[in-house]
Amino acid sequence: MSSTVEPATTLAAGPPASKHPVRQRKWGVIRWISPIALLALWQLGSALGIISPDVLPAPSLIAEAGVELIRSGELADALRVSGIRVLEGLLLGGLAGVALGAAVGLSRWTEATVDPPLQMIRALPHLGLIPLFILWFGIGELPKVLLVALGVSFPLYLNTFSAIRQVDPKLFETARVLGFTFWQRIRTIVIPGAAPQVLVGLRQSLAIAWLTLIVAEQINANSGIGFLINNARDFLRIDVIIFGLTVYALLGILTDSFVRVLERRASRYRS
Repeated sequence: MSSTVEPATTLAAGPPASKHPVRQRKWGVIRWISPIALLALWQLGSALGIISPDVLPAPSLIAEAGVELIRSGELADALRVSGIRVLEGLLLGGLAGVALGAAVGLSRWTEATVDPPLQMIRALPHLGLIPLFILWFGIGELPKVLLVALGVSFPLYLNTFSAIRQVDPKLFETARVLGFTFWQRIRTIVIPGAAPQVLVGLRQSLAIAWLTLIVAEQINANSGIGFLINNARDFLRIDVIIFGLTVYALLGILTDSFVRVLERRASRYRS
């Protein structure tokens, strides 16, 4: 009596086709549906009289106000002025934050002498310094730019300092054995190792920059998005106020998305 063992004709079932892209698309669709549904409910509530236009105008009215500002050219002028203010403040504060963070991160002596006063200044609410900035620098462009610069400097300072200290010390030992100069260590070890976290600090700084600008442009501004909002307040144009705030939010999202692209490129070597 012979027994035969039939060959296994069924292989171990391999993993099913990946559903990860499908799942990603599903959640991506949901992320778009939820704000659209919220806007639809808002519009419906306004049409039914549930939401008073004196408190919160309908999305259609806000969109009409935006189209009016675009056609008149006021929005383009305001965006140009506000963008310049943010860019100047970001450059000034960003360069100061990165330079101080690098100096403190690379030198224990600098950390002991420079970090304590910086931490004391960081503890101050920078928007609370507006009256002092007005007394020191007047009510022109300078205090607005300096407020933005002060707000953006500390996230970059802290992230640069932390990123440098987290670079693997063995890399510095290897560089020392290989005879790297100081600037070669900076270029080949510090910058690639610290760049991802510094870009995280830049994302935080951009958010603070736009938030600071909203307040700074209330200081006797005669141009910019804050000026449009102030004018709208005087004429009880709630639709223009909400549109202006929406523009601030969109600018923040766009700049954050741009830095996220840079962050992914700076981190691609880690994968």
